[in-house]
This record gives sequence, C-alpha cells and structure tokens, in this order.
Amino acid sequence: MNIAHMNINEALRIFLNHLSGERRLAKNTVEAYRRDLSFFFGFLTWHWGQQPSLGDMAKITTTDFRSYMAKRRSSAKPLSAASLARNLSAMRAFFRYIERRWDIGNDAFALIKGPKLAKRLPKPISVHESNTLLAETAKLDERPWVNARDTAILLLLYGAGLRISEALSLTGFDADLAVVLRITGKGDKSRLVPILPIIRKSVTNYVSLYPGHLEKNAPLFRGIRGGALGPRPVQLKIQHLRAALGLPETTTPHALRHSFATHLLSGGGDLRTIQELLGHASLSSTQVYTDVDAASLMKIHTSAHPRA
Repeated sequence: MNIAHMNINEALRIFLNHLSGERRLAKNTVEAYRRDLSFFFGFLTWHWGQQPSLGDMAKITTTDFRSYMAKRRSSAKPLSAASLARNLSAMRAFFRYIERRWDIGNDAFALIKGPKLAKRLPKPISVHESNTLLAETAKLDERPWVNARDTAILLLLYGAGLRISEALSLTGFDADLAVVLRITGKGDKSRLVPILPIIRKSVTNYVSLYPGHLEKNAPLFRGIRGGALGPRPVQLKIQHLRAALGLPETTTPHALRHSFATHLLSGGGDLRTIQELLGHASLSSTQVYTDVDAASLMKIHTSAHPRA
C-alpha cells in the first residue's frame, strides 16, 4: 500500500502504540493525545469535506491550522489557553513522528505559535502548617488504625515527595519499608527515594494497628471496608482539616509534595538531587521551585525590612 494513502485513523493508531509501547507514556497521557488528535482530524474532515489521508498531512497550510485554533476557541466549549497548548503539543509530537517514520513533513506547523500561558507556581504550605496538618491527622478519627494509616500516607507525600497515586500503589511487600524505596512514577519511570525513620515508624504503626490481614501482593493502604484505599478519602480528610485549621485553600495532598521540594530547596538541597527525588524527567520541571523560594524570600523581605 502506498503510505501516503494510509487512513489517518490507522496512522493515529500506530502513533498511539508508539507512545504507550516505545515511549511508555502514562495511559491518561496517551488518551489525551488520542482525543486531541481525533478532534483535529475531525475538523479537517469538516473543513475539507473529506477525511484526510496520511499524505494529506503534508498539505495542511498555516491558514488551515489557524482556522482549527479559531474553531476550538469559539466552540460551545472553548478550550482554555492551557488546553489549547496541550492540544498543539500533541499535534507537534504527531507531525514529528510521521516525518521521522514516513518522511511526511509539514513546514507550515512550525510557523504556528501557541497561546501565551501565565506562569503557574506550585503552592506549598509552610513547615509549621505541614507539621500542624500531620499532628491533627493523627487524632482526627475515632479509629486509631485510620489515623495511623492517613498519617503514614501524608508522611510519604511530605517526607518522601511521593505523589498520592504512588503512595497508594504500595503493597504488602512494602509494609517493612527499606531505607531506600524504588518508586515507579509517571511514564513508568523508576527512581530511588530515601525513607526517613519517622516514615518507616509511621508505616509500621499502621500495619500493627490494622484490624485485618495485609496480603503481600495486595494494596498496603486499605479502606474502611477492607478494599484498596483510593485518593478521595485522603483528599476529604485534608479538606476537612484545612477548614478546621484555617489552612490555605491550596492545601491538598499534592501541596505536600510541593512542600517537600520547596522545603528541601530552602534547606540547601540542590536542584539535581530534588529532580531525582521527585522523578522529574527534565530539570526545567524542578526549576519552578526556585521561583517559589524566591517569592517566599521577597515576601519576608517586604514584610520585615524597615524601609519596605
């Protein structure tokens, strides 16, 4: 078959298999690429009056691309600037792939500029707020094992920088935590995370108090009814505590991971080490914490300096 005549949906299927197989991107990321690209190909079908082939990708003009962006901005559910930027990122990855694999290029796409995005800084909470949150978590529920469970989870987020999904992915094999834990994070990337003694002690306390049996190959953290614990109960507990303690609205499980990174940086940690601990693929993802630290210093300076 002439490659140029390949059905565009078949080309998309091959591309998505490449993302999940060779690049090992997360399932949700691959699904977002599928959704964004399917919408784009649907637009071309409407715009041109026929479904495009793989070879037609070389014929798309800057006018076509801009018409697509205008369509997405003016639809019944217009895309935000961030969503449109993500959409263009998916398209950019697809065009690079088909050029590399099938030598089908499109110079027009390089002329398309995405929307300018406001820089969003992580919103950590202070050391004092973190400690207060952990202290109150340890006594909120009338069941001691639930308090022990939630304290262990929050310590894994704040003390080891884990994502909530990573903490909840631990199994009974991890009940006796080692000094260093191997975590598989986004995109199936593995990293080594040091585990503080207080975290190991907290997990051991939870295991000793749990009223049921924790199987080795089953989730370590369990819900009230014995099944695997999902993120929602943890989110609700923090939501309750932030209201009771007057903590910022941005206090979420993920804010504890941000706090882990920011407090390490404030304490003298270097960016490369923090990058490894967080499992960031690139240093640029970690460098945002330098802006957070600088913002904190400016706030202190402005409030404390006699000439401010």
